[in-house]
Amino acid sequence: MVLLRYLDVCLVLATAPLVPIAGLPLFGYLLAAAAWVLTRLGTTYMQEQALRITDHKLRAGVQVASMMGRIWIVALVILVARFAGSKEDGIMAAVLLLAAFTVYFVLSFFVRTNTLVPPRGAGRPSPS
Repeated sequence: MVLLRYLDVCLVLATAPLVPIAGLPLFGYLLAAAAWVLTRLGTTYMQEQALRITDHKLRAGVQVASMMGRIWIVALVILVARFAGSKEDGIMAAVLLLAAFTVYFVLSFFVRTNTLVPPRGAGRPSPS
């Protein structure tokens, strides 16, 4: 189940040997792969921290901040790959991130963890 949950990260890392063999832009790939893995782990960590928060507004704020932060970091990495590298590096970064996001998005429907409901025992006691 863990492999399925992190299939996007596994696919990003599994394509590493194919990039130099195929002659694809390595700089764009390395930037995008590092950004994807780090933001994926960071978002997972922030979601776990948000589950421990009992205030619903604060929990929602932490979850939205982690998602928006990830979007900004990924977008900036594409721009850095384009302007620090070449046009091909930017395209490589964009394609890799789009592919990783597509796998992550599709699998999120099948391997869903309920982040909106606090764990049992958190909050108010039952009235019974």
